[in-house]
This record gives sequence, C-alpha cells and structure tokens, in this order.
Amino acid sequence: MQVDSFRFLPRSFLPLYEDARPIDGEGDPVWAPFTRRLADACIALMTSAGLSQEGAQEPFDLDGERRQPTWGDPSHRVLPHRDCGPLVMSHLHVNPTDILADGNVALPVDALDDLVASGRVGRAAPAHVSVMGYQEAGLTVWRDVTAPTIVELFRAQGTDGVVLAPV
Repeated sequence: MQVDSFRFLPRSFLPLYEDARPIDGEGDPVWAPFTRRLADACIALMTSAGLSQEGAQEPFDLDGERRQPTWGDPSHRVLPHRDCGPLVMSHLHVNPTDILADGNVALPVDALDDLVASGRVGRAAPAHVSVMGYQEAGLTVWRDVTAPTIVELFRAQGTDGVVLAPV
C-alpha cells in the first residue's frame, strides 16, 4: 500500500516537494537486513519530534528555523530510556500539545517496554535519540555529522534495530 503523505502538506509546501528527485548517487533505498531474532534484540527508538530534556539539555534551535524557514536544526539529543524528566518539544511544524501531554506519542517507550515484558523484544536500548524533523536545507550536516554520530551511539550501546517514530 502506498501512502500519499503529500496530501497532508499545506498547499504552500507543495512546490518544495512535487518535483523532488533523489540526490545523485542516492537513488536506491538504504536497507540493512535484520538478522537477529527480535526476541533477542536490543531496540532503540528515534523520533523526529525535536524532544530534549527540560533544564538538562539545550533545546533545538527554533530561532534559526524562524530566520530560515527551510532550515531545521541538524543536531540530535540523547534521551535515556527511563527517567529523563520533563521534555521540551522544539518543532515549528508540529503542534506539541499531545506529545507533551504524553511523550509516548512521539517516543513510545511504554510500548517498547510492553514488547520487552511480553518477550517479543529482547531488551530496550539504554538511550534513544530525538532529532528535529524538517531537514530540507540541513542534509549535508545531517549526512556528514549527525547520522554517523547517532549510528556510533547505537552501535556502542549494542543496539540491533531502531524503530523510527516520525511526527
């Protein structure tokens, strides 16, 4: 089944995406086989909600995005699996009300814990990652710095798979 996500975009965004083409040399999807049994695997979560720990981490740069509406902060925040305290959401393109009322909307740690408790997933990763979605103009930094740093974090903590939670 194909999902037409473009129908949910504001009309003013359509010109940005209607003729989008892959970057030269990046036409094929990036996939990696998942060879481990899920019941034995360590799973991390990654959200594009722009979440950070209130008072403990610098929020994502909303001022930069306000100045340059096609730019998104390409940095990331590491969120501990449990007890990360209150969250701040920094994302100009998403209404934060539901996510701040229940962080599981964007970072489903309770669902992951249920899967671990039922034996369907081996264990939850000790830390998860939040990024700011909408990276239209920040892809170079994302490709060269952010993504490799996140991959290294996941490898260092023994993560076998990542569930992407886009908002």
